[in-house]
Amino acid sequence: MEYQDIAIGLDVGTTKIVAMVGRRNEYNKIEILGIGKSKSIGVHIGVVNNITQTIEAIREAVSEAEHSSGLKIKEVIVGIAGQHIRSLQHNDYITRLDFENVISQEDIQKLIDQVHKLIMQPGEEIIHVLPQEYKVDSQAEIGEPIGMYGSRLEANFHVVVGQISSIRNIGRCVKAAGLDLSGMTLEPLASAEAVLSTEEREAGVALVDIGGGTTDIAIFKDNIIRHTAVIPFGGNVITENIKTDCLIIERQAELLKIKFGSAWPGENKETEIVCIPGLRGRDPKEISLKHLSQIIHIRVCEILEQVNVEIKNYGNEEQKKRLIAGLVMTGGGSQLKHIRPLTEYITGMDVRIGYSNEHIAGGENGIISNPEYATSIGLVIKGLDDKKKYICTNAEMEHRYYRKYDENSELISTKFYNKNRRLNSEEDQNHKKKKNKTKSFLEIWADKFRQILNDTE
Repeated sequence: MEYQDIAIGLDVGTTKIVAMVGRRNEYNKIEILGIGKSKSIGVHIGVVNNITQTIEAIREAVSEAEHSSGLKIKEVIVGIAGQHIRSLQHNDYITRLDFENVISQEDIQKLIDQVHKLIMQPGEEIIHVLPQEYKVDSQAEIGEPIGMYGSRLEANFHVVVGQISSIRNIGRCVKAAGLDLSGMTLEPLASAEAVLSTEEREAGVALVDIGGGTTDIAIFKDNIIRHTAVIPFGGNVITENIKTDCLIIERQAELLKIKFGSAWPGENKETEIVCIPGLRGRDPKEISLKHLSQIIHIRVCEILEQVNVEIKNYGNEEQKKRLIAGLVMTGGGSQLKHIRPLTEYITGMDVRIGYSNEHIAGGENGIISNPEYATSIGLVIKGLDDKKKYICTNAEMEHRYYRKYDENSELISTKFYNKNRRLNSEEDQNHKKKKNKTKSFLEIWADKFRQILNDTE
């Protein structure tokens, strides 16, 4: 198996670290070749706070993925989230001097590189520059400008920004674990690749990924990313509250939440009790399921209220921006009992739970399609798409887009390479001669006019 045919996604989360190896089969489905999972004890709210522990956790997950896939993992594409992430809208343009030629990928890349040079707040750097609509000269709302004529290329961009220190700490952990970093992707964008359909993106949809430390949001409309946000709390806040209120240890609180937890307290009766084993010979502790669901309900409502705020900030109340497809929930927190009807009640939108089985080969009944693996699968899809997009060979052209990162995961350079531009000296000379022989209508008319004057003399 060729290494360029596979991609490895590394999800560095607050509760777990997942390394997933995958490739596309002949039916364009994602075939998962291997998966590794380890407990994340060096990450808090999506941000690395213990380098050594995070490195060890990454090594453990990667080693397990290598064992299950039978492949040696060399490079990974990493998901990034955390409370330090923010986004903004930006408009920029370039003036094309060679406007007699059509707009190419090089022109678009030049415009994107120009946006990458924007000066951010101290300690911040740009993670993503995502084009939305283009404008060529006076023609607006263009989805794909390649192949068009024009002297001015303009675009609206969704720019995702993060703290330099947080980004570099993740990169350092990956490098120290003996891996190359092929790229970084905002986690809600990766999750969207795994669980959203093209129709939903077109109609307008809000993706809500409830992870352990953060709740990530990505809003799409007309197949364009419109808004992203990271809420700095997720499932761990619920677990922590259960632990504090019920006076039990964290592992017991997590098991209670998963097995007996509900986001809707009206379902349980006062008489429903669960017994928790006592510590080191102590008496068992009795916990009311109604009280448990009340604790969960309060925290889930806080998360969903923040989600509602972000949806309103996007402008969902405007008719033109209405999210017709509603809301798709994914991530481990989306598996909480009765969270779907509670979300519908708070947001007033249609809600479904997002699974990845549509993209996975034979994943209809597999554990891999579970919402908690949505980000990992999305990273694999993103890695495969990047290779397909930037290493594309056919009879007419070969484009390669090189991205180079240093040891701190900082993007050093981007370079676009077009094989069609590689003309040997003889071809180049013939090309120039042919170009010189080609005359415009005015030049031909001027030559004829001069000939008439000469004949008259």
